[in-house]
Amino acid sequence: MRANRKYTTKVVVRQAKRQAAKTQISWSQRARRVQLGTRNEQAPFSPPEDWHEPTGENTDYEIVVQSPGDGYRHILTPDQIRDRLAELPAHFLNDLEVVQLSRMTRKKQSFPCYGMQWGATLYLYPLEESLEEIFYAPPRPEVINEAKMFGGRWDRPSVGVWRLTWSPSAIEDFYLNNILIHELGHLLDDRNSGYTDRERYAEWFAIRYGYQTSGGREARRPQVRRRHHRK
Repeated sequence: MRANRKYTTKVVVRQAKRQAAKTQISWSQRARRVQLGTRNEQAPFSPPEDWHEPTGENTDYEIVVQSPGDGYRHILTPDQIRDRLAELPAHFLNDLEVVQLSRMTRKKQSFPCYGMQWGATLYLYPLEESLEEIFYAPPRPEVINEAKMFGGRWDRPSVGVWRLTWSPSAIEDFYLNNILIHELGHLLDDRNSGYTDRERYAEWFAIRYGYQTSGGREARRPQVRRRHHRK
């Protein structure tokens, strides 16, 4: 499949306007954040995932569920995804055609990613069944802080190792109110073309329509049970 093929759908036209000048797939320094510079009309097209051809039809999106892979689990169910997206303004979903719960492969293990947007599709990736993530390089401060915002717990089990541990409720919150909304923000961004500006917009979108809309810090404050002592 070649990128010089003429696409007539609205989604692809909008997508083409925001693409970088060169086709490339690189990975950002942030944990599990994919950095995409996508195709132009002269470059060969090689999708990084199962490519779902945009139709441009304003119909309800579908959810595709792949096997997560040995040792991995999907964090969200289709019902959770639909319920969360239904809370957003309806026009935010006009161009969304597919949400895919993708499989984990050996190649993807080398470039771990929570989520990605490509064309009219949002991809959500599975996590280790243990809900523990191991890092062998110091995570950036924004990575640490972002996980803490949603209840992720960091520790240092040994020298040169950083471990991020999630509870089931915290990781669901992280995917529903950060990753899913972040990737939708990329789909809706028809103004920015550079990676930095697109990432900044998606992060703002996730904070505004994910973190804040779902209660912000107050909703995620640990509940302290006070004990009353009888005299």
